[in-house]
Amino acid sequence: MSIIAKTYRGNMVDLTHIGHIAVVNHKGELLYYYGDPNRVTFARSSAKPIQAIPVLESGAIEKYGITDKEIAIFCASHSGEDFHVKTVESILKKAELNKDYLQCGSHYPIANYASKELKSKGLEPENIHCNCSGKHSGMLITAKYYGEDLDSYYKQEHPVQRRIMNTLSEVCEYDENKIITAIDGCGVPVHAMPLYKFAHGFAKLSKPEVFNPIRKKVVSKIITSMTKYPEMVGGTNRICTDLMKICGDRLFAKSGASAYYAIGLKDKGIGIAFKIEDGNSKIMPAIVLETLKQLKIITDKELKQLEKYYILDIKNHKKEIVGQTKTEFDLIKNN
Repeated sequence: MSIIAKTYRGNMVDLTHIGHIAVVNHKGELLYYYGDPNRVTFARSSAKPIQAIPVLESGAIEKYGITDKEIAIFCASHSGEDFHVKTVESILKKAELNKDYLQCGSHYPIANYASKELKSKGLEPENIHCNCSGKHSGMLITAKYYGEDLDSYYKQEHPVQRRIMNTLSEVCEYDENKIITAIDGCGVPVHAMPLYKFAHGFAKLSKPEVFNPIRKKVVSKIITSMTKYPEMVGGTNRICTDLMKICGDRLFAKSGASAYYAIGLKDKGIGIAFKIEDGNSKIMPAIVLETLKQLKIITDKELKQLEKYYILDIKNHKKEIVGQTKTEFDLIKNN
């Protein structure tokens, strides 16, 4: 049983969290691991940087004048802040589309202040507030560029989704027929494969020269856009954004729902994938930071800057500290 963290109430262990980590190089070699690196699991939104590849390879970026900032939001699980909403609107407008074409469903913004603002005005959230609306805008402009049906772009049999499936298979070097699919929260297909294979894919993204010249250029553009505009990938007080702000010259990162996470170490050709079994995404940032600490990727000074994600105090309703969640693992070197 791979206990990755424990939650203490006082001095007693109240909860235990099981998890898995795979650290893989661009050749597909497992370097370090914890738990089961073969654990087959849905990558969820961590797949977005790979899902953005067909958008850039299509030619839609050039035709519609899409900027790096807009490319970054293709990779986002954004917080629904005003600057996120305006960026998605800009993408759609450039392709002569609008928010009514989005098929991602709606929810109140992840950012509390943005959610409160909508509620204070008596407004219901729209599809554009969905954290996946950036990804969906990329899918839409690709379908528009190819002259494909715009109403069914989200369905598994649509050419947009077939290209994504093919790209995931190629980048992660995993047989397309073995990729398990289901439906994600935003209505599009979600893909499952062994944890180490997805880490392999991120390792390759971190070393774009392993791809053919066209894909090399595209991947470089995506990663540069993410690290140049980290606020577009997450938002205010989000681990992806803050991690790339502080360490963006060394890594790119993307969270996924139900406690999935992926990191690429830029220019090192190394990818890391994480999964917590109970789906507790709140403790994932601490596990990510502890992993980077053990791999000597992050400095003590940087860790201090990210302390709010690393020190997970439990407070009661009077804001008194009554417990803490602590990481409880050591990476194992694969011999």
